Amino acid sequence: MTQRIRLLVLNAALGPLDYKLPEGCTVEPGSVVVAPLGPRKVTGIVWDEGRLPGAEVPAAKLRAILEVSPVPPLSEPLRRLIEWTADYYCAAMANVARMVLSSGGALGGPSTTTEYRLSGGVPERMTPQRAVAIEALEGEQATIRELSGIAGVSEGVLRGLVNQGVIEPVTVAIDRPYPPAEPDFYQPALSADQLRVAKTLVKAVEAQEYAPFLLDGVTGSGKTETYFEPIAAAIRMGRQVLVLLPEIALTENFLSRFEQRFGAAPVLWHSSLKSTERRRAWRAISEGTAQVVVGARSALFLPYANLGLIVVDEAHEVSFKQDDGVRYNARDVSVMRARFEGLPVVLASATPALESLHMAASGIYQKLDLPSRFGGAQLPEIQLVDLTIDKPGEGRWLAQPLVQGLEDRLARGEQSLLFLNRRGYAPLTLCRNCGHRFKCPNCSAWLVEHRLSSRLACHHCGFEGQVPDECPECGEKDALVACGPGVERIADEVSELFPEARVAIATSDTLNSPERTADFLEKVQNKAIDVIVGTQLVTKGFHFPELTLVGVIDADLGLEGGDLRAAERTYQQVAQVAGRAGRGSKPGEVLIQTRHTDAPVIAALANGDRDAFYAAETDARRDAGAPPFGRWASIILSSEDEREARAAAARLGDTRPHADDLYILGPAPAPMALLRGRYRYRFLINARRTANLQATIRDWLDAHDFPPGVRVGIDIDPYSFV
Repeated sequence: MTQRIRLLVLNAALGPLDYKLPEGCTVEPGSVVVAPLGPRKVTGIVWDEGRLPGAEVPAAKLRAILEVSPVPPLSEPLRRLIEWTADYYCAAMANVARMVLSSGGALGGPSTTTEYRLSGGVPERMTPQRAVAIEALEGEQATIRELSGIAGVSEGVLRGLVNQGVIEPVTVAIDRPYPPAEPDFYQPALSADQLRVAKTLVKAVEAQEYAPFLLDGVTGSGKTETYFEPIAAAIRMGRQVLVLLPEIALTENFLSRFEQRFGAAPVLWHSSLKSTERRRAWRAISEGTAQVVVGARSALFLPYANLGLIVVDEAHEVSFKQDDGVRYNARDVSVMRARFEGLPVVLASATPALESLHMAASGIYQKLDLPSRFGGAQLPEIQLVDLTIDKPGEGRWLAQPLVQGLEDRLARGEQSLLFLNRRGYAPLTLCRNCGHRFKCPNCSAWLVEHRLSSRLACHHCGFEGQVPDECPECGEKDALVACGPGVERIADEVSELFPEARVAIATSDTLNSPERTADFLEKVQNKAIDVIVGTQLVTKGFHFPELTLVGVIDADLGLEGGDLRAAERTYQQVAQVAGRAGRGSKPGEVLIQTRHTDAPVIAALANGDRDAFYAAETDARRDAGAPPFGRWASIILSSEDEREARAAAARLGDTRPHADDLYILGPAPAPMALLRGRYRYRFLINARRTANLQATIRDWLDAHDFPPGVRVGIDIDPYSFV
């Protein structure tokens, strides 16, 4: 213990700061403290001596910290993870630490709060807004601000209902304990393959040592039930478990399976939680009372008190890669956290990333296989529909074999899924009179028409506008044409062909809350939906026993553009969506519409030859020096002033480092040259495994003073190349 301490504060611009401890106060590394900074107060983490570089402030100038927050200190493995993540992804340690202390309210100690709920009373005067609020808030309990968001009315409307006793206040303890999960609540019957894999994982949990596993199981093989067994073992040992899911929409499906197995819900962590829910979860995690945490990628950085197992479900998913702020890949950082903590980590997928398969082939990961579907279900039959031969009719997007397949399933009372990874009604709207195209004012992107909401929207920055009655360029009425299909257009075509069919659209626009997702799942399982039209959101994690037909509208869509992982992503998406078919007792069929039947990825899908595809992709990556055989990084300079961005990129390019083991392309305008009102120039770096990539980038950038209006973004191992 020392009277001088160095703090990692949550402001990257400040750097580490030195303070002293008040008389009689002791702290240990990882303690969260509040310290003065001029007239303000800042939150900081007491860091290990000698691990934060910087000149030492004279003792006479040191100010004393104000208080030690009543939360457990961050563990030594978590501090090492913060350091590693910042170093590997060329990010500020303060920005990584901010993800750890992501609930500011949790740092103040135990507390109560006032929430509100309907009392059952009736207002003296019923207005339309009050009626809407009362209907929307049935069964809800939250703060006034949160209830306002749920009901879609102003806080003033709700406060009026409070004054009349229609809504009543309730005092709740924020940190009340979660219901415990029971490891032996229900023991399912597992197949021989599942038991073999489960025993290996249980032994790893009991050994309490670092052990990375790749759980490679075909769709429908029961990967979730298999990794529930090591979760049960961790609970018996009093250890905590983290399960990462790529999409919030998958949470509802996972919760029902978890509760069936363990008798209680896990602790959730994602961006849609209310502030009180985040605080309660954070404190339970840090104190060790949260047994199993299920969350999005940000749950990886929470301060677990006694972590014993990490599971990354659908580990191949691109959404595990953060594309702004600290641009980390949760799949890879999960492995590093397991290494620092000394515990097993399971990467589960039916279509693993090529990098993960390479790690398994190299003996770094232990590969566990589930080669067949659970309960005797068979993998679906896959057929190609050549769109150069079976051409859809004018203004249509469904070829006759797919239309016939839908008709057959409707006649048999079975369900179908049509997959197109494109939200909205049409990706482009133009004027047939003058050719005007609707573009986003903030981005280099077309506006996507959404007919369900009667809006034109940008899927990059969120800009929205109404669909006009006439062309804004030439003034011609009724001249606007929707070009190309989105899921809404496909749904319309299905409804025109089969008016009796009950059609549901499943995208991030329609399944944007746990409640909507739960309602959708219930309708599918109760056979209240005949045809699902969805994006990549429905390609994974869902189990629909009555779904026997999957139609892929445009398998070539993912192969367009400059994505360096395009073939792999296309294979993963189509294989995953194909895996939704025939998961019950009835056989499944998959029809893939394509114009390129001879493309290697399409042929591999048709033949069910995953190994051949991955072998060819591996050879191509090796020849290109691409991951896992080489490294990629991108540097993007952006400014609201196009000339300023271009000039800064040119100056940086003039001082590019020269080395035999790395190659720098650029600067050039980024493919998305204008994004959210900022002009963007990009460098793309291809490096051999021997290159000290991060150090090279840091030294290169540190030699420059960029204008205040220029932002510099570094992306190590990028997945997005726009």
